[in-house]
Amino acid sequence: MKDKAEKLIALAERYGAHNYHPLPVVLERGKGVFVWDAAGKRYFDMLSAYSALNQGHNHPKIVAAAKKQLGRISLTSRAFHNVLLGPFLQRVCELTGQDMALPMNSGAEAVETAIKAMRLWGYRKKGIPKNKARIIVCEQNFHGRTTTIVGFSSDPDSYDGFGPATPGFLKIPFGNAAALQAAITADVCGFLVEPIQGEAGVNIPPAGYFQKVREICSRHKVLLCADEIQTGLGRTGKFFALDHEKIKPDLVILGKALSGGLYPISAVASSKEVLGLFKPGTHGSTFGGNPLACAIGLAALDVLVKEKLPENADKLGRYFKAGLEAIADPRIKEVRGRGLLLGVELTVKARPLCEILMRKGLLAKETHDHTVRFAPPLVITKAQIDQALRIISEALAEFK
Repeated sequence: MKDKAEKLIALAERYGAHNYHPLPVVLERGKGVFVWDAAGKRYFDMLSAYSALNQGHNHPKIVAAAKKQLGRISLTSRAFHNVLLGPFLQRVCELTGQDMALPMNSGAEAVETAIKAMRLWGYRKKGIPKNKARIIVCEQNFHGRTTTIVGFSSDPDSYDGFGPATPGFLKIPFGNAAALQAAITADVCGFLVEPIQGEAGVNIPPAGYFQKVREICSRHKVLLCADEIQTGLGRTGKFFALDHEKIKPDLVILGKALSGGLYPISAVASSKEVLGLFKPGTHGSTFGGNPLACAIGLAALDVLVKEKLPENADKLGRYFKAGLEAIADPRIKEVRGRGLLLGVELTVKARPLCEILMRKGLLAKETHDHTVRFAPPLVITKAQIDQALRIISEALAEFK
């Protein structure tokens, strides 16, 4: 089986672009919080496909909904109506508290959609002169990989070699409300921000930050756009991360766990004043809002609500964080996180520790060299967290 795994890795390395540096494990199946490799070895999944698997691998209710819809119709395009689009959009709007939703596929597509929506609102509603609209973003952001998005990234790996950068974006420090206030001019139409910066190492802003942000944006007629692709849908212990400060954004971007890991589904939800500005021909997607996606999305959202997964993330996230903080190791600089989005920052590079964890049956991934992110599916149990903490402690003991 080891030879089989090595051959499969060699095939991927030979025929695939080297835009990822995965751990040397070949996964074959998954269920709940676990995955199995081609040799049958079981692992804890502590990455959850970057929070796309909040409901766990192959949740039976979501799988059943997908199978049922596959026997009917999978794709109509938006040239026609389908029986599930309306119910799906209604569900998204009810959960976000917004008037309208626009379905797409990948998270990056949804971010691009939000950028277009904010600019369109800036011209049509705020009166910004043509082609002068600007959007404020945060340093160390991660909103996707399109050419527009990487142009306002702080990470050279994301933007170097892909210029020229798309104009119209201004970067400010994350978590600094005064910097936002100082950056706003009459031409600013929106503030695009992650409630917690996951890819940057699970960076959490100071308490009260988003209350100040909400007040500043409202006062200056600037749209607050929350990228909840990774932090939303229960991950941080609330349905949306901004719920911790009781903040309602003007736009909310969803993706990842919107499908429970079965299919690429994303959406932007906002008011009629914003999304109502789109007219036929101004934006679209062949696959966005297709019947299969809607069936899966409806089931994925139902699982989150009916199984109370945000509540589980809150309770067990506190327990997991306390367990990580209790590990006595001088190389642990800080443990931070909210809900089941946790980061352990080390004083040394984290990749070797991730490799030891893999050998011991736990899959986690380093981010920004020194931080290991632990973000298991929200269906995890207290007993499973205890098992994971033992593996992490043992791996640290072996980590030279």
